[in-house]
Amino acid sequence: MFIHYFTPSRIIFSLGPINIYWYGLIIALAILLCLATAIYLLRQRGDKSEDIYELTFWTVIGAVIGARLYDVLVVDWVYFSRQPQEIIAVWQGGMAIHGAIIGGVLVLALWCWRKKQAVWPWLDLSAVVLPLGQALGRFGNWFNQELFGRPTNLPWGIPIPESLRPEQYLSSQYFQPLFLYESLLSLGLFSLLFFSFKKKLFQPGQYLALYLAGYGLIRFVMEFLRFDATAMIFGFRWPQVFSLALIIIGLAIFWRKKKDA
Repeated sequence: MFIHYFTPSRIIFSLGPINIYWYGLIIALAILLCLATAIYLLRQRGDKSEDIYELTFWTVIGAVIGARLYDVLVVDWVYFSRQPQEIIAVWQGGMAIHGAIIGGVLVLALWCWRKKQAVWPWLDLSAVVLPLGQALGRFGNWFNQELFGRPTNLPWGIPIPESLRPEQYLSSQYFQPLFLYESLLSLGLFSLLFFSFKKKLFQPGQYLALYLAGYGLIRFVMEFLRFDATAMIFGFRWPQVFSLALIIIGLAIFWRKKKDA
């Protein structure tokens, strides 16, 4: 495979002291892709509301702030407490999806409250398109070479420079492309949500529930392949514990909405 032989660079090009990073470009493209897909789904339902643009703007801000705060305060506080100047360097990576979910949902709910609009339809629409953005956004991790698993001899293993390899694997060259696994699984989740949303198979709120449970399951399984340092709780990695919470919340919402139908 192409990724087996190609070692990416973080920087697309430089303008004097200013560097343009692949990570930032891919995240921006992922946001635009989500927006375009959301507009398409709204138009399919005959909704020509322009509120989607304002809502996207504020939700993205909330998601970015949430993603960064979660990464700084929960995932890697030891590092950032020693390097506080790195907190604003979001273009170098370090955007936790769990934090993005929390920040995005909170801002979306606040926006709906201020606009006096029903929250569930907007949460459902966001939940449908979000895994598509995640599928594309994970390739930003590839360019940053920051989401890989243990060494592998598989033909789709990715090369990691020695400077970025964990100490215990300095002699290994190729590693599991965890970014690719999660990207493909997220794309599968998007397909399920997209077609069920178009066919109106579920009740309002159940699409969000399926996303929470589906992505929670994806992340829970993927964490078994990761070896980066994180807090352990009852033998599970902290992201797995959070993912289990997402699964439980998702299933509870799905059951509640089904009961209310």
